[in-house]
Amino acid sequence: MRLFLISFSLLIASFTVHAESIGCVSTVFKLIGPNDKICIDSFSDPAVDGVVCHVSRAKTGGVSGAIGLAEDTSDASIACRQIGPITIKREIKDGESVFKESRSWLFKKLQVVRFYDKPNNTLIYLTYSDRVIEGSPKNAISTVPIMPWGKQ
Repeated sequence: MRLFLISFSLLIASFTVHAESIGCVSTVFKLIGPNDKICIDSFSDPAVDGVVCHVSRAKTGGVSGAIGLAEDTSDASIACRQIGPITIKREIKDGESVFKESRSWLFKKLQVVRFYDKPNNTLIYLTYSDRVIEGSPKNAISTVPIMPWGKQ
């Protein structure tokens, strides 16, 4: 049983997308605790080589933000680009999650999901925020046409 749990944990961890922090800018000064910020992260699609996405979103500062109890806004922006030859490593499903980040202590998540527009040979990345009970209509998309790269 222990071996199963360890194997299962490693399997789940292998599907987790790790974002790389690019940087942040302060938007509101807080006397106590960190300032409110807009932060940018980058991540690669785990099922598609040759695509990188950048996500920006607000992070709440202050005391509640410092201890992880603040709920961040649902505002987010995304830009995805082809950075090399695009190789689809496995079957991809419409609406498949490629990135998740907690936006509050317990219930709210920022998600990026992928769709494939077959007639136009284009990958579409949608970012939105959701909660256990209701989400937000705020969303953004970025499209990546699948094009030859170099002398492909």
